[in-house]
Amino acid sequence: MRMPVLRMLLSIVAVVMSSASGLAQTYPTRPITIVVPFAAGGATDVVARLIGERLSAKLGQPVLIENKSGANGAIGSAFVAKAAPDGYMLVMGGVNTHAMNDSVVKPPLYNSMTDFAPIGLIAEIPIAIVVHPSLGVSTLPELIKLVKEKPKTIAYGSSGAGGPHHLAMEMFKSIAKLDMPHVPYRGGAPQLNDLIAGHITVGVVGLPPVLPHLNAGKLRALAVVEGQRSELLPNVPTIAEQGFPGFAVNYWMGLLAPAKTPNDVVARLSKELTLILDEPDVAPALRKQGATILRGSPDEFSKLIASEVPRWAAVVNTIGTAGDK
Repeated sequence: MRMPVLRMLLSIVAVVMSSASGLAQTYPTRPITIVVPFAAGGATDVVARLIGERLSAKLGQPVLIENKSGANGAIGSAFVAKAAPDGYMLVMGGVNTHAMNDSVVKPPLYNSMTDFAPIGLIAEIPIAIVVHPSLGVSTLPELIKLVKEKPKTIAYGSSGAGGPHHLAMEMFKSIAKLDMPHVPYRGGAPQLNDLIAGHITVGVVGLPPVLPHLNAGKLRALAVVEGQRSELLPNVPTIAEQGFPGFAVNYWMGLLAPAKTPNDVVARLSKELTLILDEPDVAPALRKQGATILRGSPDEFSKLIASEVPRWAAVVNTIGTAGDK
């Protein structure tokens, strides 16, 4: 009596494994959606559309871009985390959505380390500290000196509370012992407009929207927050070069699927993504958007998230997210 039952169980397991293998072999058979957890027109959206168009050509299926903004990208990311793990619903995530939000958004809507299957890193976007010429400073040390002479009087702006621009500056403030109020904006565009007009005199901004204004002398770049200089601002030193060794904040982004997506499907998407990044015109296209290629396998991407989540949890626990400390 036991043998027929055993055979039946083995048959069921074989069918399940065959189905999973069949999914990977035939994938994809219908359109794929990449969720951008921010409004259309931003850096994440532009990168997602560039990758989506080329991914569609390689997979032979439409790749649709769907914007689901809100809660610093947590709304759209949570939507994908709860989607069917079949490779047809992906998210273009970043350091904000898949490292910072675990501590910034309360209560958290997902766990970045367990609710997603990383596919591959794609790009990083340089962040710079810039000032209005009316402030009268040309270097980061000069800004530090002025802020310490006039505590609480020189505010800085960011594109929003809890994002990489804001938390990068708060981490720097903590290390440099600066007392600067934070002015959060609803996006980078209104922040940049107020910077150019001189309504705020210090800002933490992503490139390249600010580049034309730097070239025109309307704003000055004092430092980039990455661990190395940006090829877009080769003459602007990093924060680490200016007396703060080891300081580095990278605004990375990459493609992720829901957890439990079949390994073969993740591997197929990762392979195609690597081929896309190897195409000779992709790097220049990303550079026009202020981004540079940042490669990373699913395993490397997983390890990056695993290291970044506790790092930013420590920052948030120390400085909070209001930016008024």
